[in-house]
This record gives sequence, structure tokens and C-alpha cells, in this order.
Amino acid sequence: MYKSHLFTLLQRTLCLILLCVLPLSLGGCSTFSGIFDKLTFGSGSDEEPEQEPAESLITQGMDAYNVGDYFEALKAFNQILDQYPFSRQAILAELKAADSHFYREEYIEAKVLYQEFEERHPTNEAIPYVMFQVGMCDFRRTDRIDRDISGAREAIQDFSKLLRAFPDSPYTREARAHIAAAREFLVNHEYFVAVFYVRTEKYEQAQHRLKYLLNMYPDATIAPKAKALLARLEAGEPPRWGLRGWLPDLTMPDLKFWESDDKAEAGQQQEKTAN
Repeated sequence: MYKSHLFTLLQRTLCLILLCVLPLSLGGCSTFSGIFDKLTFGSGSDEEPEQEPAESLITQGMDAYNVGDYFEALKAFNQILDQYPFSRQAILAELKAADSHFYREEYIEAKVLYQEFEERHPTNEAIPYVMFQVGMCDFRRTDRIDRDISGAREAIQDFSKLLRAFPDSPYTREARAHIAAAREFLVNHEYFVAVFYVRTEKYEQAQHRLKYLLNMYPDATIAPKAKALLARLEAGEPPRWGLRGWLPDLTMPDLKFWESDDKAEAGQQQEKTAN
């Protein structure tokens, strides 16, 4: 009897609670609905911005490149290579990215990009230019004969490779002149070492170096000076004072061009005009 009465009491209590809560819940639906309608939960922030077209990027890059702003040019070219690696603008972006590094005097970075371009596009019409620029990267990073001279050696190899592959390219005359300058630079280095041996009174080593130089490069600009120094050493009269006057020019020699190259270049121009 007691349990039945308790059950009835609980039923009535639940009914009263439902009657009180139901109006509130119905009214709250419209209230909360309006609130949620105004919330975005950040859905728009996750949307990626639209990529700039390759055509627009190449225009931006070339505009910056043409006014010497190679940093901004590189940004545009690299963006093309990242986002549109298979577009028709990508090849130009590859080449101009290398050029931008070159004109920023970042010769090692430029050389790597030129070489990668040559590997990817071996039949491209720009290959003679690319090979010439590889040589220029090594030539330009060469400083003085009393420092690292590997650039001069590598430049000779680079330009010689160009002459073998494209003997009649528009860069033949320049390549030959740069080879001659780099060789003279290396000869001056050999002579500089000989003078160093004289300064440290290692006369036998100095004579050996000078004989090697005169045997290998008898027509070098420094040859007369080398002969005079060798004669002093062989006569037992090494210069002990004023050795500074015996030193060669420490920097890269000026480029020299030959009349035969000028005639060959003129002949090529006439042939192109006739065709």
C-alpha cells in the first residue's frame, strides 16, 4: 500500500516538472537557433587562398629581373617551380633563377642551377649560353693568385667543353678570351710560388718552378720576368731586396681578343644575314 502511494506521488512530480520545462525548451529553440546561425566556427579560415597563375608570376619575375631586383625575381621564379613545375613557364623560370643568382654574385648556387638545367633540357636552344655561364661562374669566383685558384682551372675546363660541343656558338670568342686569361692567371700563380721560394731562400725549388713554367708556357706574359729571375738564381745572385718588384699582378688579367676571332664572328653574322 505504501509503495503504491509512493509510485503515484513520483508520477505526479515528474508530470509537473515536464510541464514547467517544456515551455522553456520550446522558447529556447528559437533563441539558440539565432545564435548558431551567426557562428561560423572558423570554417572560412581553413580555406586556402587561390594560387596566382603562372602567367602572372612569370611577368612579375621578369619585370623585377629587368630592373635588377633579383631577390624579388627569384621569389616569383621559385614560386612557379614550386606550384607549376610542368608549366611552359617553368623552363624560363629555371633559367632566370640561375641568372638571378649569378647577378647576385652567388656563383656556386648559380652554377648548380645551370648544370641542372643542362641535365634536364639537353636539347634546349639555350644550352650554349648555359654552358658559357657555368664557365663564368667559376671564372668570376676566382679572386687572387695567392688564394684559391680552383676557379680558374675549372673555368678552363668549362669553356673548353663549350668549344668542343659548340665550336661556332655566339660565345666562342668570349670563351677563348676567358680561357687565355685563366691560363695566364695560373701561370702567374706558378711564378708567384717561385718568388715565394726565393723569399724563403729555397733557391733550388724556385729554379725548378721557373723552369717548369718556361717549359710549359714559353709565350706567357710573365715569361721574360721569369727568365730574368732564373738567370739571377743560376748565377748565384738571387735578389735579396726589392722582391716586391718581382711579383706578378695578383688579380685576373684583362681579357684579350684576337683578330681571327673577330673575323670569324663577322663571317658568322654575314652568313646569318644571307640566310
